[in-house]
Amino acid sequence: MKFTVLIIDDEKNIREGLASNFEIEDYNVRTAASGEEGIALLEKGDIDLVITDLRMNGMSGEEVLNHVTSKMPGIPVIILTGHGSIDSAVDAMRHGAYDFLTKPLNLDQLNMIVKRALETREMSLSHQRLKKEVEDNQAFASMTGKSPAMLKIQELIKKVADSKASVLITGESGVGKELVARAIHKLSSRRNKDLISVHCAALSENLIESELFGYEKGAFTGADRLKKGRFELAHGSTVFLDEIGEINQNVQIKILRVLQEKKFERVGGEETLEVDVRVVAATNRNLEDEVKKGNFREDLYYRLNVVHIHVPPLRERKEDISLLIQRFLDEFNAENGKNITSIENRAKAAMLKYDWPGNIRELRNCIESAVVMSDGKEITLDDLPPSVSNAASSPSVVIPLGVTLEEAEKTYMLESLAVNRNNKSKTAESLGIGRKTLQRKLSEWGMEDKSSVDV
Repeated sequence: MKFTVLIIDDEKNIREGLASNFEIEDYNVRTAASGEEGIALLEKGDIDLVITDLRMNGMSGEEVLNHVTSKMPGIPVIILTGHGSIDSAVDAMRHGAYDFLTKPLNLDQLNMIVKRALETREMSLSHQRLKKEVEDNQAFASMTGKSPAMLKIQELIKKVADSKASVLITGESGVGKELVARAIHKLSSRRNKDLISVHCAALSENLIESELFGYEKGAFTGADRLKKGRFELAHGSTVFLDEIGEINQNVQIKILRVLQEKKFERVGGEETLEVDVRVVAATNRNLEDEVKKGNFREDLYYRLNVVHIHVPPLRERKEDISLLIQRFLDEFNAENGKNITSIENRAKAAMLKYDWPGNIRELRNCIESAVVMSDGKEITLDDLPPSVSNAASSPSVVIPLGVTLEEAEKTYMLESLAVNRNNKSKTAESLGIGRKTLQRKLSEWGMEDKSSVDV
């Protein structure tokens, strides 16, 4: 890694001499003739270390130090000072300077200090990268799936998370829209505060306004105390408005004002409150159609839809089903004190074939039911709900675009095995392969089924 050093000094000879020295030492070098110019360069980014004179016309080195320590922690600052200002340099050390050096400068000593400071900087950057990787993994831990669609969504989340842009998440019920919203919040600079969620469809028209914006004491019958609304509680954090397509236009206007002006009044109140909130919204409706029908405000739609993330239904990313099954199997094993270790080939083939109109929520309920119903260490076709188990009776095979050849082969072989009632010889014959080849494939996938017929 090639580091960038910023030199701030109002004496041209010192500034240019230091620049030549550090270029010889193979650093990128930027120079500034004043504190103000140095701050402007810092604001552009890509500075790893600052060397600044303590006494300069205009902004002093102390002010530069204060700016760096408060706005850009982690960037080391080395102070240059005359003999008459050593006390001030020592004071700068107490306020966060990495080190100081008196003029006239000893370049060998300065180079040594810079090397140590940049080693510290490199460790800090490595720690930040590791911390970011851990945070990313934690944020996506609940978003099980390795399909191209899910990987694309994760990349979108990483890009948008730390911005201030509003995000609109669309998709059918049960696809995991709230998980996307939580991942956005966890990867944002607002993650130290709780995500505030509002399920708009669960609240009546009379309640939604007071729930979002709060109300004053005496605002209506039963309002016996002041209540803060969700926007007020989310100051400095993120508000997730789930099923926003269900709210009426009176509330839409107030939400629009929050997005545009960061202001609102409580129900029954006259005081205008200001809030700093980031809004993430979700809906299973087509809001463009709702705008055309006059049910949803066009200006609010565009305010919400700055970044659009669409979560596809489970039937369009069937390669994620196996991972989700294992996750839910582990969850419900622990919850019910069971030790189910496998799923019968016919049962798994049925689950891979089924369209899951209720998406992930339906799959989760299916696995919970199967774990409860199972009497052994294996989930069988009979343990599945009829709507799912009936999918095994159809001889067709559905392989979505985007899956790997290995996953497609696995799906086709499992479904063929199910159709042939686990008879390996018949299955191998129908596939045009040897029985040993089929046996080896099942063993590689960890799906060896002892109940299969070997004749």
